Amino acid sequence: MPAHALSLHVETDTGSARIRDRVARALLVLAAAGAVAAVVSAVSTVADAGPATRMVETWRMLGFGVFAGVFLLLAYRPRLYAGIWELAILNKLGLTLAALSFGSGTDGAGAALIADGAVTLILLAAYVLNRGWTAWSAARGRGVMQGVSDRRHPVRDGA
Repeated sequence: MPAHALSLHVETDTGSARIRDRVARALLVLAAAGAVAAVVSAVSTVADAGPATRMVETWRMLGFGVFAGVFLLLAYRPRLYAGIWELAILNKLGLTLAALSFGSGTDGAGAALIADGAVTLILLAAYVLNRGWTAWSAARGRGVMQGVSDRRHPVRDGA
């Protein structure tokens, strides 16, 4: 690899960095497993839903599946997906704050506060352990950010 090219991975030659990566990976797999369990649990909710709620329950169930995939992608390549960490954290934090503000007068708010609050903490811990913010510098090193703003030199696949 040329000296000026950035690696997609932060060096993890030190023992402590490897341990941090493994702990973060385990946290993300745990979050993905929870999301898969939520998909399975939501199947009966969708099946029992009436016409007024069937679509929103289906949307919710499929959202759990998307997040399971996002968590697994982050576990697999934590320093590759610029912005995905932050979007996932902001989504879960937003749901936690919404549940907190709605309070006990809203059906499901208590469960969402616990579940989304826990996932927010898991994601924040994994983000710090994996140094997820370094995905931005890796993206700039691959020219991804340049290709978006500079159409004269578009980014090519595999570049």
